[in-house]
Order: sequence, then structure tokens, then C-alpha cells
Amino acid sequence: MVPFRLVPRIALHSSFAEFIKEFQLSGEDLIVTNEFIQTGVKPADLAARVVFQERFGTGEPSNVMMDSIFQEARRQPYKRVIAVGGGTVIDVAKLLALGGGGSTVDYFEGRIPVEKARELIIIPTTCGTGSEVTNIAIMEIREQKTKKGLATDAIFADYAVLIPELLASLPYQVFATSSIDALIHATESFVAPGSNPLTELYAIQAIAMILQGYKTIAAGGKDARRELMGDFLLASTYAGIAFGNTGVGAVHALSYPLGGVYHVPHGEANQQMFTTIFRAYKEIKPQGKIEALEEILSYNLGVPAREVWPSFDSLLEAILPRKPLKAYGMREEDITLFTDSVIKNQQRLLKNNYVPLSREQMIAIYTELY
Repeated sequence: MVPFRLVPRIALHSSFAEFIKEFQLSGEDLIVTNEFIQTGVKPADLAARVVFQERFGTGEPSNVMMDSIFQEARRQPYKRVIAVGGGTVIDVAKLLALGGGGSTVDYFEGRIPVEKARELIIIPTTCGTGSEVTNIAIMEIREQKTKKGLATDAIFADYAVLIPELLASLPYQVFATSSIDALIHATESFVAPGSNPLTELYAIQAIAMILQGYKTIAAGGKDARRELMGDFLLASTYAGIAFGNTGVGAVHALSYPLGGVYHVPHGEANQQMFTTIFRAYKEIKPQGKIEALEEILSYNLGVPAREVWPSFDSLLEAILPRKPLKAYGMREEDITLFTDSVIKNQQRLLKNNYVPLSREQMIAIYTELY
């Protein structure tokens, strides 16, 4: 059994200006961020070099975007990488901390050694990725029309820095998709074969904080989230600690083709699969960890265990309504194509399922959601 690990040191700051002072940013630092992120500090006032991710491509990270950023970043040497952003920025920064001078596909397909060459600091500005505490980076490989994960200790951050102030201007849609992603991280981790009392502790707390926040938003409206951003940010990190030790499973695995082919945002693609897959788990193996999860959901939702899944679906719909997969442009013939892509490319994730899913069961899940 792999021991429980929490590798990055975690720092909490009240403002980005406080972080700059504490970490003494200099011209040897490379900041990766987005132009729309409001840090309260102008890029011109920073000693560090700044790379704006969206100038190299939009949407979630791909090998095409990453290779363009590599080209720009490698024009000048840098000793430290600082990510200030959501999942795309964080995954980009993780690869920028590597040595070897390879392309994105070189790293993901093991053509060159994956070795850390620079210190890495991650400051999340959404409340869902959890990537600030994991050793995983995800990229769309355009030629293969799917997403792939790189999991290696070389991309652990040295510091994860939490600054709730940076989430103040987070649009509701991004808040919803990212926080649902964090909830999925926690629930997939909780039922994963590699879970243990330590990962469960973080997963249970993340689930509780997110569901309590959702109940407040469902009752008080979208703006009610603004007073809760610190809680959601911390819950995302808790979920990241949990799944960073156990991995995630079929929800992520089956969502990847949807994101890779139709460019559906990661958290939104995950939500489409979420409860349908857990209902399938329940049908296949009703006794076991799924029962413990239902007890946790029952307590936090305030409903009897027999009403958990309808109540859970209803709450998630209040936060972010789901759409049928065909609404994203998915075709009926994609059902088998996606299934076979998952089986071929996502075994790293499928091994973390609560129970194995057969090809026929995956086809049935896609068909139901189509």
C-alpha cells in the first residue's frame, strides 16, 4: 500500500500582495496566469516575467497550446514557476517546471525523462481543481482526440498557496463547474479501492463543506456564494489531498472523450457522468463503500438514505442544470467510439473504480445520458 502523502507545503495568505512580499518575487521567476484574473497587483509592477495563458490558446490545455507556451517560456532562463489561475494554468505551470526541453507529447508518452528542474508554486483561483496538491497534469492530445494524464512526483508543487481574495470575481458558471468537480474528486476518492482512513477524513470534510455551501446557495441565490468562497477553496484543497492519494475513477474517465472531442469544460463534463455512474455502482454492488457514502450524503442533505440520490440530483441541478450529451454535439455513433477510447486510454483511472465496469455497462451509461 502506498503511504498517505501530503507533499506541497500549504500557505494561506490574505492577499496576493502579501504573497509577493513573503516569497520575494524576482526577475528569475516566471508567473503563468490569465489577463482577466484580478490580483490587485499590476503585471508592470511585478519583477517577475509574466506569461498569459490565453495568448497561446483558449479553453482547456492541449499539447498545441502547451508547445507554444514552451517556446515562449524557454526564450529566457527561469528558476521558479508560479501558477496563478485555474486548472489550465496549473497544468501548464506543472510542465514548465520540468527539465529536458521536450514537447508535451514527449513527456506524456515517456520519450524523455520527466524530471523537475525548477521550484513550483501554485495559487488556485477556482474552487475545484485540487491540482495544487496533486502530482497530476491533464492535457488534451489533439491528434488522439482525447485527454491524457501525466502522474509523476516531478510535478508536485513545492508550495500550494491559498488566497480566498482571488476568487472574489469568479463567474458563477466557473464557480459551479469547478466546485462540482471538487465534489466529484471527494466522492470518487471516498469509494476508490485505495482509500484509507486518512484520505476518507479529507474526502468527508470536503463533501460536507461543499454540500452545506450548495444548500445555502440553493436557498439564497447565486450571490450567496460570495461569502463562502474561502470554504469552497479549502474544500477543493481537501478533495485534492484525498484524490491525490487514491486517484479518481470512471466519472473522470468517461468524461474525457466528451471534453477532448467537443471541448466541454472539465467540471461540466464530469457532472454529466457523476450520479449516473454512482447509481450504476449501487446497482452492481449495493453493499460496501457505497453504503457508507450514502450515509454521509444522507446526513449532509438531511434526508433518509433511501432518498439520497434523488435529493442529491435535485441539489446539483439547482447549482448547475445538466444537459443531454447530444446537446453538446455528440453523435449516437460516438457512444461506442467514446467507450473504446476510454478502455484504450484511461486504464490509469478505471483501476480506481468502486467496481469494474464492463464495455457493455459503459455503453449503457453513455446511452442513458445521450
